[in-house]
Amino acid sequence: MIGAALSRWTMAYFAAALLSLLAAEIMMTVGFGFPAESVSAPDTLVLVHLVTIGWLSLVMCGALFQFVPVLTATPLHSDRLQLPALALLVAGLTALVLGFLRLDGRARFEFPFLSVAAALLGAGFALVIWNIALTLRDARPLALPAGFIGIGLAAAGAAAALGIIFALTLDGTTSSAAFVNILGRALPLHIVAGLGGWLTVTAMGVTYRLLAMFMLAPDVDGASPRATLWLAALALTLLVTGGMATVLAQRSLAPVLVSTLLVAIAALALYGRDVLRLYRSRKRRPLELNGVTAGVALVNLMLAAILCVVLTLVGRFSDYIGALVFLFGFGWLSGLMLSQMYKIVAFLTWLEVYGPVLGKTPTPRVQDLVAERPAARWFLLFFFGVWIATVALLADAGQIFRIAALAMTAVTCGIVVQMVKTRRLANVPEPRRLPGNAVPPRLLFSSTKPT
Repeated sequence: MIGAALSRWTMAYFAAALLSLLAAEIMMTVGFGFPAESVSAPDTLVLVHLVTIGWLSLVMCGALFQFVPVLTATPLHSDRLQLPALALLVAGLTALVLGFLRLDGRARFEFPFLSVAAALLGAGFALVIWNIALTLRDARPLALPAGFIGIGLAAAGAAAALGIIFALTLDGTTSSAAFVNILGRALPLHIVAGLGGWLTVTAMGVTYRLLAMFMLAPDVDGASPRATLWLAALALTLLVTGGMATVLAQRSLAPVLVSTLLVAIAALALYGRDVLRLYRSRKRRPLELNGVTAGVALVNLMLAAILCVVLTLVGRFSDYIGALVFLFGFGWLSGLMLSQMYKIVAFLTWLEVYGPVLGKTPTPRVQDLVAERPAARWFLLFFFGVWIATVALLADAGQIFRIAALAMTAVTCGIVVQMVKTRRLANVPEPRRLPGNAVPPRLLFSSTKPT
């Protein structure tokens, strides 16, 4: 990546995402939304969308703007669309939250917040998908990880389209019988397309490349990862096309969801084997912190898959869906996002500050920008908090869940402090901090050319 352009606004995406994560954790701590209220309550919808859009999606968008050009060896289609997309997504999320609060009577403004949110979020995601999709188009034929990202973008479009229909119908902007039917029956499709398609399939593609890059392992290729790619595509096709046809025909979604689950489990099994092979074939034998924590997140993904199968087999899926989604969203996705964000912040800061003077003067290593020992304790506590909170949800122990959520909030603050110190070069000894003509980085945006 030396000489490659840096994404100017990736750090701003990360900052907005971390604020959303902390807001969601504080809400869980004080008993706002699930499990204090039902999974369909407006307060729960606020909490869920702060996590899925405000936290997970913003992190993913920021990371893709930086790493899709690396994956494809092609410049990003447009550097100018990143900031407008971020503004639209943040404004849309704000309107969405106010719209849900208005459903519950907490916000008393007579304003079509949900319809405005549908327009803003639809435009924001459209800019993201357009920018990345055109970058992928210009890079054909695509490398394997980029194929996963393409599937993830399709899932993001499907999830966003369903969300727009839900918002317009709930707001009363439309009373179309077809839209009312979709609102009443297609929620599982929206959830699975978002968490399973957009976030998980995209994360699979990104981790194939990032883990290989950071662990100095050979890039994954061959029959197994390609089978994983095709199975992921098949699962998404079954979910979206089969699911929508079933919804419009007003038939049971159960066969479609079970079929999708079976294909997805097969894809995850192959993905797990591929990642295990990456760990075994790495040239950097001592694992860095992001490699260890990514491994823990992947274990949580497998635990969530096992829990999903068990709950389905015993007929208790609907009773414990909250615990399953929590483990999936925080144990797998949030754990992975935090672990890779920790490394990405260090890596991009190193490129920005020391890339221009590399070869002209001695420079610190990427690892010199971080303090792994204190950060490792924070990550360990984060995963312990997730596991305790998941068990509390399974045991219907609301008070224990809130204590675990409080611990997760404090731990997240600790991880954020570590990232800010990395960005401020606080861990680099003063004599080596800014050698030669090196320029200190800004906190929320990057210079666009490291060399």
